Amino acid sequence: MIPPSDRRYSRSHIWALPVSGGKIRMGLTHVPGRFLGDAVSVGLPNRDTAIAAGEPIGLVGSSLTVFEIVSPLTGSVVDANSVAEIVPRNVTRDPYAEGWLLEITPSDCGEMDFLLSADDYEKYSGEG
Repeated sequence: MIPPSDRRYSRSHIWALPVSGGKIRMGLTHVPGRFLGDAVSVGLPNRDTAIAAGEPIGLVGSSLTVFEIVSPLTGSVVDANSVAEIVPRNVTRDPYAEGWLLEITPSDCGEMDFLLSADDYEKYSGEG
């Protein structure tokens, strides 16, 4: 799977995509999904939760292991994908669309500049 070029990527395998209203949508990349298999549980923070770059913000579990979601950005949660919590396999089967995790209002949009491009993420993850 090729990471979409319209978003940025963290070394902790989270993508970040600017969406309307200055918000950033985030999700797990396809790379952890290769090791997790089908996700069976997703734990996400509630709306209005303050999150910080580099800090754990949730968990994705499979029958094999649990993956800790580490935020690449600082901000406040404005939405969590409730469908991902109900149908967790979307997180690993369709990570760049139906499997998105959170939308946040970033505290500093400049943090996006420190994330990787799709090409750089491919190289980092050993796929490019």
